[in-house]
Formats: sequence, C-alpha cells, structure tokens
Amino acid sequence: MSEDKIVMYEGASPAMQAAAEQARKTFKYFWRELSWEYRRIIPGLGLAAVKVAFATDPGSEGPEVEHMWINEIQFDGDTVSGVLLNNPQWLDSISAGDPVSVPLAEIGDWMYTINGKVYGGYSIDVMRSDMSKAERDDHDQAWGLDFGKPGEVMIVPAATQEKQGFLSGLFGKKEQPIILNTADLPEHPMSENMAEKMDQGLRDEPTFTRSVDADGWTLLQRDALAGNLAPVSLLVKHGADPGALNPKGESALDLARKMGWPRIVALLEKKFH
Repeated sequence: MSEDKIVMYEGASPAMQAAAEQARKTFKYFWRELSWEYRRIIPGLGLAAVKVAFATDPGSEGPEVEHMWINEIQFDGDTVSGVLLNNPQWLDSISAGDPVSVPLAEIGDWMYTINGKVYGGYSIDVMRSDMSKAERDDHDQAWGLDFGKPGEVMIVPAATQEKQGFLSGLFGKKEQPIILNTADLPEHPMSENMAEKMDQGLRDEPTFTRSVDADGWTLLQRDALAGNLAPVSLLVKHGADPGALNPKGESALDLARKMGWPRIVALLEKKFH
C-alpha cells in the first residue's frame, strides 16, 4: 500500500482533530500493551487496532477520506504497520488483508479491549458524546463492547492495590519511582509480575542480553521503546549494552526519549555517566 494514499483529513471537526492528537500522544501506552500481548502464550486482548485515514480517488462521489482500522500492529518508533481489517466502501485500490504502513504522526486513533472493556477509542468517544443515550446503547450493543461513560477515555486498566515487588525492591522501600509528568502512568502489571522469572532467566542465559532479532533490534531496545522499566533494568543489570544501535542508528536511550518514558530515560542516562 503506497503511503501517499494515507492522510489526515484537515477538514475534520475540531473535536475529531483533538481526538486524533490525544490518540497520538497516548499511543505509547497502546504499544506498551501490545508489547506484552505479543509475549503472552494465551492472548489477553480481544481487539487491538489503529485507525487510519485513506484518501479516496479524485472525483469520487464519496468523502475525501475513508477512515478504516488496521490490526496485527507493529511499530518501530516512527512507523505504524498493520493489516487492513475491512473492505473499504469508497476505495478500489485496497482490500481487507492488505498491508498498511503510516507514520505515527498520521494515525487517527487506537483502541484495544480486555474482557469487552474498551481502552482508547478517542474518535469513537467523540461520536458517542454526540449521540442520545438510546443511540449510544444501540451503538454499543452493535459493537458488543463496553465503551464506558461519554467523555471518559480509558488508557490503561485501573491499577490494582500496589504490592511489594521487583520495582519497589529496585528503587528501595522508601524511594519509589517518581512520576515525572501526568502522562507517565504506572508500570504495566506484567512488567512487575514477570520480573523475578526474567531475572532468573537472564542469570541462566546471559547471552540473551546481547541477542539481536531478525530486524536488528536488541531486547533492550524493544523494551525501551515500549516503556517496560523492569525488563530494561534487568537487561542492563545482566550486561545489555545501552549504547548498542538499531539499524536506524538509535540506542535504547534514544528510543526511550523519543517515546517519552522518563523513568527509563533516567535509568539509562546513569549508565552513560
């Protein structure tokens, strides 16, 4: 799919433009969730998709753009890639199942579901907010999902009661990680829950800290991009090279800075001083 067919619609309402901006700002939490989903043996998400606006053909009787969702998402820090979920109504050049790639700066929305509960879906929230209660009920029933209250977009599941674990031990009982900005939500629960097993695994097989995947990325780079503090901490502890570069010439620190993971940035910066 040629990227010149993928655009953001400048004629969208201010509310939709604001929704797209919020979706891009919070996309890192969507990718963090997917980074753990791809590690699960049993899938935990019912749906994980990104909305993209495709320019329709000049002279088409339809709208200037057609908004569609893609799934099977991959992300390299700049480009979001996936597969088109549905056949378009106004485009003949693409169809369901075709590969799609778009710069992160051009996505229009993201959403994932856990047990039928929707996280993300900023553009859907705008549409639902303009509906009557009866219309919202019909909309939600058609989707078969819980979108929550209009005007309240959930980014991640509500945090459970904090327990003593790897991260609290890492930073000390009295010195907890500092949230440096309001968008820096708590660590993903799987990051905490898997820390002990990962620590033992890296102790047994330290070569994993230096392994490179088929795309030329290290585990440290992948977890720094996704914002997984505990894995980053453990990989560094067991010998991962913070200065190693991916094929785009980016280190784990570069990736953490790009995505805005302040606790990972602070940890990796210490390794360079």
